Amino acid sequence: MGYDRELAERIREVLSGRPVREVSMFGGLTFMVNDKIAVTANTGGDLMVRCDPDRVDDLLDRDGAQWPSMRGRRMSKGWIVVESGRVQSDEDLRSWIEEALTYNAKTTGGGE
Repeated sequence: MGYDRELAERIREVLSGRPVREVSMFGGLTFMVNDKIAVTANTGGDLMVRCDPDRVDDLLDRDGAQWPSMRGRRMSKGWIVVESGRVQSDEDLRSWIEEALTYNAKTTGGGE
């Protein structure tokens, strides 16, 4: 499993005090909050964010945000990948994680 360990540690800091489980998936280390996918630290320091599908178009306008693909296929609406250079500051990282947590709080059930 390859993931950026520094990014993973920074994510842990932001999520401290929450019910978090770490799982290897999506080619990185995924952080599950309330048993639902929130964010993933990928190889190279990229951050994958589980977000509100209704917010994707607005979020893609942010610098470094891209629509992710897996195995050559574009993922469904509700996912964003943020380039490593755009999560260097704690403020930027926290902002993206807050997007994930806002959506996480709206959804029900595990494995979302």
